[in-house]
Amino acid sequence: MGKLRIGIIGSGSISDVHTGSYADNKEVEMVAFCDLIEERAAEKAKKYGVTRIYTDYREMLKDPDMDAVSICTHNNSHAPIAIAAINAGKHVLVEKPLCMTVEEALEVEKACKESDRVLQVGFVRRYGSNTQLVNRFIQAGEIGEVYYAKASCIRRLGNPGGWFSDLERSGGGPLIDLGVHMIDICWYLMGRPKVASVSGNTYKKLGNRSNVQNLSFYKSADYDPVKNDVEDLANALIRFENGASLMVDVSFTLHAKEDEISARIYGEKGGVELEPELLLISEKHDTILNITPQVDNLGFDGIQGFKNEINHFVDCCLGRTETLSPVEDGVEMMKMLCGIYESAKLGREIYFKEE
Repeated sequence: MGKLRIGIIGSGSISDVHTGSYADNKEVEMVAFCDLIEERAAEKAKKYGVTRIYTDYREMLKDPDMDAVSICTHNNSHAPIAIAAINAGKHVLVEKPLCMTVEEALEVEKACKESDRVLQVGFVRRYGSNTQLVNRFIQAGEIGEVYYAKASCIRRLGNPGGWFSDLERSGGGPLIDLGVHMIDICWYLMGRPKVASVSGNTYKKLGNRSNVQNLSFYKSADYDPVKNDVEDLANALIRFENGASLMVDVSFTLHAKEDEISARIYGEKGGVELEPELLLISEKHDTILNITPQVDNLGFDGIQGFKNEINHFVDCCLGRTETLSPVEDGVEMMKMLCGIYESAKLGREIYFKEE
């Protein structure tokens, strides 16, 4: 079998980890780049020796010399591009979140069910070495039934601006950008139970705080401090049909002492601190044990996580395995995210009917 031929749709900063990982995979050939800004697509194409450049993904998808695409665009374009790519016979790796609404998610799922193509949602933290290690412990019964998790991703000053803070293009602020990761990694390790209800809050109190000086933070390519109509902070309690629950809070900006990231899982036999550094908690001979695994990296290694994700996608496209993050999980995640926003808007808990 020849190399898997990949097209990249969207040439913004997130595409760098896709292209870098594809370039390191000997079974892949990048054959085309697409971006609304032609110069940006041309710059990426030149870097990787690619000659085909597009500004319209619909034209790109007509190219028969392409097996799969990575979708690295704004959230509001994920669903239409993914559906068009699936219908064009391409395998799809779509960055998180799958889309912006549950209705869109169901449309993507429908297209996938009517096709034999692979669609993998970019839940990159599932592919981290720390996650896979913990999952082995869970699957072996070392943690017991996981019934509770809590996660935080707090930025005290970290609104990227640009499309991230534009509700029309992003669908929301820290919840849909950061919360999707924190919810997913816990939910994945909890066994991906069906969501039963969510109760959430969102706050827009501080704006983007572009007046703050002497501290640097990530800014999007189209950073504009004037535009900001997304939340600063979101928190939620998610209940699942199996009785388990998950608490999460995330922020772009908050009067906090320092940035914070944490993810913790609790089971009947033990617990796990997944981030910022991996720690297993157990109980043996009437004694509580804090166990530090002897591994190269105790936290989430972003670059290696993306490499693992990309390599897994390639294996899926070549028929060797099935994806760890299928479209069905993207649908369930949109139920949770959209449910939290709806709960915050209405000021009450949102319930989901059992299927």
